[in-house]
Amino acid sequence: MVTNYTENNYLVLVGKVTSDKRFSHEIYGESFYVFDLEVPRLSGNEDIIPVTISERIIANFDLTIGRKVFVEGQFRSYNSYDNERNRLVLTVFAKDIREDVEEVEDGDDKEERPKASNEVILKGYICKKPIYRKTPFGREISDILLAVNRAYNKSDYIPCIAWGRNARFCENMPVGTEVKISGRVQSRIYEKKIDDEKVEQRVAYEVSVSSLEVIDKKESEETDVTAEAI
Repeated sequence: MVTNYTENNYLVLVGKVTSDKRFSHEIYGESFYVFDLEVPRLSGNEDIIPVTISERIIANFDLTIGRKVFVEGQFRSYNSYDNERNRLVLTVFAKDIREDVEEVEDGDDKEERPKASNEVILKGYICKKPIYRKTPFGREISDILLAVNRAYNKSDYIPCIAWGRNARFCENMPVGTEVKISGRVQSRIYEKKIDDEKVEQRVAYEVSVSSLEVIDKKESEETDVTAEAI
């Protein structure tokens, strides 16, 4: 069976470029760069999300700071080894980028601005027992780690957060359960204690879940069991 990995991991972002591109790595002679994208939330705050992109895609594209762009791609992870310690690093892997424009009408022709400014769809497997907890204000949260298959027998490990009744539903979800998640990528600042005297400020990236479906393998391929959409 041929797997369409775009269906497993698809992402759209609309935001503003907030940094110059910086070299990330090179694979088979192809260079990749990272830049930061500021994506607004409905609350009025912003998420600052790193975007990894090939030199081929931006060869004739102006990534000027302040430019508003549309990015299409996937949310990916990789392991970074720092001081002999393994750390999971999250990034948006861009497959396409273009300037975001307002809706323009010219006779019968109509160009529409993308409706979603931050949307990601993942299909994968629960690979760690979800952690259910409550905030000091009583809000229910479940932390989920999702393994999403990628080409060439690779997988991305994506941290996700479910809220409310979805959080309660995930609490007893067994490892290995296949799910489809829709949500948005968010950034979160936290403090990491290095030793008794040193604390570092770091940024975590995760998917805030808006809807979740359990994929029931016992049913036909066309039937999914819906957990709940908030």
